[in-house]
Amino acid sequence: MKDIKLEDRLIFALDVPEVSEAKDIVSELDDSVNFYKIGMEMLMTGKYFELLDWLIKKDKKVFVDLKFFDVPETVGRTIARLSDYGATFATIHGNQTLMEKASENKNNLKILAVTALTSLDRGDLDDLGFSCDVQDLVISRAKRAFEAGCDGIVSSGLEVPFIREFVDNKLICVTPGIRPVANNDDQKRVVDVATAFDSGSDYIVVGRPIKNAKNRYEAASNIQKIIKRTFESV
Repeated sequence: MKDIKLEDRLIFALDVPEVSEAKDIVSELDDSVNFYKIGMEMLMTGKYFELLDWLIKKDKKVFVDLKFFDVPETVGRTIARLSDYGATFATIHGNQTLMEKASENKNNLKILAVTALTSLDRGDLDDLGFSCDVQDLVISRAKRAFEAGCDGIVSSGLEVPFIREFVDNKLICVTPGIRPVANNDDQKRVVDVATAFDSGSDYIVVGRPIKNAKNRYEAASNIQKIIKRTFESV
């Protein structure tokens, strides 16, 4: 068992177009969510770091999900600068040297390597030129991330049991694409809350099921209750 507070295991994806809306949602969620992911849409507002600082001052944890991918030296220097802002997680996406450079410069920031997006399935991998199965690709990338010094990976809950079988348990597994109920959106490789943690995930990222709920506080609180029950039964 990793030393992770139960209430921190839920990460809310703050995927909205404006900082003002993001702040309203954070205020609405109050103590039901302690950890927030901010990504590319928010970056385009020009106020990304304003929001990051605001969240940190409110004692919230921040997951910078920008999937840095560039020349390894550039990524290394970027991660070094980002580590000054107080975020907990940051995502990268690239080859072995890139992952190593990010890990060398992370300081107190934890680096998560993206394995395969949860919006991808077998057909999408064919389009991208990958001949291997999704599962094999994810396991391979998880192994390489751990060897490169990354703290964790981002992976669908469908592949986490196999990652736990083949990669050291010290590796943090963050699972997006969580759907408490059946869905028909663009996420293809999804699991529910309890299944994600039973499979070995350390954190889950939830967006639309909370954002689109009539009562967001209640929706997030219900997920927190599921998390608590899941770990109490272990």
